[in-house]
Amino acid sequence: MLCRYDNDDRFDWLERQLRSVHALTPELMSHVMAGSCVRLASLGHTTLPVRINRLVEAGAWVDAAFALIELELPAWKLRRLVYEDGEWFCSLSRQTNLPADLDDTADAHHEASPRSVPQVQSAQADPICCDNFA
Repeated sequence: MLCRYDNDDRFDWLERQLRSVHALTPELMSHVMAGSCVRLASLGHTTLPVRINRLVEAGAWVDAAFALIELELPAWKLRRLVYEDGEWFCSLSRQTNLPADLDDTADAHHEASPRSVPQVQSAQADPICCDNFA
């Protein structure tokens, strides 16, 4: 008897895992990549997987996600990434040359957590312009 691995179950499990965590970790991102990125696994240790792994290790989640989309779904391109009224909106498209109203996009959104943006302390010294205008 052949065992059939159901992709819907796998993706449902990944979605539940992502919704249940408060913060993304390199370990969770590795599980997501292992469970959903078919092309990434087939590339071995070539340039793109190494770049993606470095982005994950650095915690550059958005850049890592866009690199994965570039690899796994090469026909899809980022059409819109907007922060409005406390929410992030993202749209991917296969037809970026079409007007947005006519395009069939893949859309997602989520609330921005106040912890998700690192706080930067202001510099104590006065800013100095270092441009060479000569």
